[in-house]
Formats: sequence, structure tokens, C-alpha cells
Amino acid sequence: MAIPHTAPGELIDVRGPTVTGESGTLIRTDHLEIFRYALPAGKVVDTHTAAGLMVIECLEGTVEFTALGKTQQLTSGTMLYLPDHEPHALKALSDTLLLITILLHRT
Repeated sequence: MAIPHTAPGELIDVRGPTVTGESGTLIRTDHLEIFRYALPAGKVVDTHTAAGLMVIECLEGTVEFTALGKTQQLTSGTMLYLPDHEPHALKALSDTLLLITILLHRT
């Protein structure tokens, strides 16, 4: 079940249970997308790209993140950003909850 998109001015709880929590889009507009991504330990996401500048914030857990020629561990309270269309991959080293923001270049 998808998380309903939030209307302007509504409060959003981005936390919640990691593994049993849902992944899904919280906000979607023409130029902005924010979603929570709950990953169980061991989950691998193969190399892909996003259609805009992307900010990845780790809310809980640990994820191994590969981009820009290096692999780093994002842990609770850390974040990074990637330029448009930057290839990246990840692996959850523990149950992990990410908050991902993408600034889209739709016309």
C-alpha cells in the first residue's frame, strides 16, 4: 500500500518502523519528490540514476552507498547529495530508513 501524498501545510511523520514500515512517496510536485525508503538488512539496490539532484538522509540504520567512484557508509544522522543522473547503488547493512529528496527538472 502506498503512502498518500501530503497536501501543503500538513505534518509528515517520516519515521516509523523500519522493516515493517512502508516505503513510498510523501510529497510529489512538478519539481520535487520526497520519499521514505525502508530497507531490510541485506537488501541490495543495483546501480541506477535519478532524474534530478538527489539528497539522501539516513534516519536510522546503516547503508553502504556507492557513487562517484567510492563506497561509503551512511549511518543514522548522516546525509549526502548527488548531482543529476549520477549512477549509484546501495546495500542495507542493517534495517535502514532513508529519506530521499529529488529536485526534478521536469518541464
